[in-house]
Order: sequence, then C-alpha cells, then structure tokens
Amino acid sequence: MIRLLICDDQEVVTEGLQAILRSVVDIEVTGVAHDGSEALEKLAQSPVDLVLMDLKMPVMNGIQATERIRRDYPQVKVLVLTTYDADEWVFDAIRSGASGYLLKDTPREELVAAIKGTVSGRTHIDPNVAGKLLTHITHPAPTSADTALVKSLSDRELDVLRLMARGLANADIAAHLFLSEGTVRNYVSAILTKLDVSDRTQAAVIALRYGLVDLNQL
Repeated sequence: MIRLLICDDQEVVTEGLQAILRSVVDIEVTGVAHDGSEALEKLAQSPVDLVLMDLKMPVMNGIQATERIRRDYPQVKVLVLTTYDADEWVFDAIRSGASGYLLKDTPREELVAAIKGTVSGRTHIDPNVAGKLLTHITHPAPTSADTALVKSLSDRELDVLRLMARGLANADIAAHLFLSEGTVRNYVSAILTKLDVSDRTQAAVIALRYGLVDLNQL
C-alpha cells in the first residue's frame, strides 16, 4: 500500500485528486496540506511514501517544501503536480530533489502509473517539460570538477547510471545487467555518493549532461 500526502492550496484540486485516487486499491491518501509548511507538519505526525506536490503556494512554496522534505525525510519521494511549466519552476524543482514533474492535465492512468513508478524508483517527467530540462542540461559546459566526478565511476557504475537515467527501477536494472537487486542497490548508493547528489533524478541529469544516455531511448 502506497501512503500518499496531497499538497495543494486549491481545494477543488485536492478534492479532485482524492476522488481520483480513492478508487485505486493500493494507494491510500493519508491527508491533505494546503502549503509546504502544513505538509511538513503532517509528515511529522504520519509518515508517507510520497508527497504529491504543487509548487506555487502561500506560506511555503513547493520548491522550499521539497528541499525540506528531502533533507528531513529522505525516504519520502516528492512528485510535482502543477500547472507551471516555466523553465525556472522546472529547474528549481529538480534541483530541490523532486523525483518527477507532472502537469495537472496529466490523464488519470498516467498519474496513477507515475505515483507507483516514483515510489518504486522510476523517474517521471511530463513530455512538455522534458524538452526544456534536456535543453538546459545538455548546453552548459561541464566544469573540470564535474568531469572528475564522472571519471570516478567504474564501467559497471556507468552501466547502472545509464539505466537509471532511462527511468529503470533497481529490479529492472538488475534483470538487464544480470545482477542481484542488492548489488544494484549498492551500485546506486556508490553512484550517488561519487556524484555528490541526493537522488536518482539528479544523477540522471548528470548522465544526460555528459551524453551517457541516448535521448532517443528515453
């Protein structure tokens, strides 16, 4: 059972999401928050697996809340669900540690699949947003420090990173590379440490920046 917290300042949105998710047998909506600060209060009272996070909210916005959640509750995934596809919102959300970015016109089936996939370790980025993100991360020139980080990865770690960047979960990576899931977990942990990032999404961004993944395969 996936325990989920909805964070959105619009009541009509929270009610609609609850109605949509209520019929999904393996997802439980444990609560609703109307700003980032309230989301943190609810997380302190009742842990969840995933926060469905809006961005533009009063008191504490979704970017600020995501940073706090990823710092204080690293086991909790944050899946952005917003109307905003402007560049600065997308980039800041990913930098803050969001595991995925969807727009509110996402069909029900895709939303449910993204929630389940995010909890299992996959990365879900709305196609309308992905182009902006890829353009942004493939143009900046890598620094010598960044290059050293990538060069610190072993060949097998690079194999795992490439599959992570394609959105595969640990079990899928294990099957693809004929490894145990535990071994893949160890590789993922080592990759995050060597790249000095906090989650798989940020590692995937680095893989894309260095051309380690064929964009046509995403």
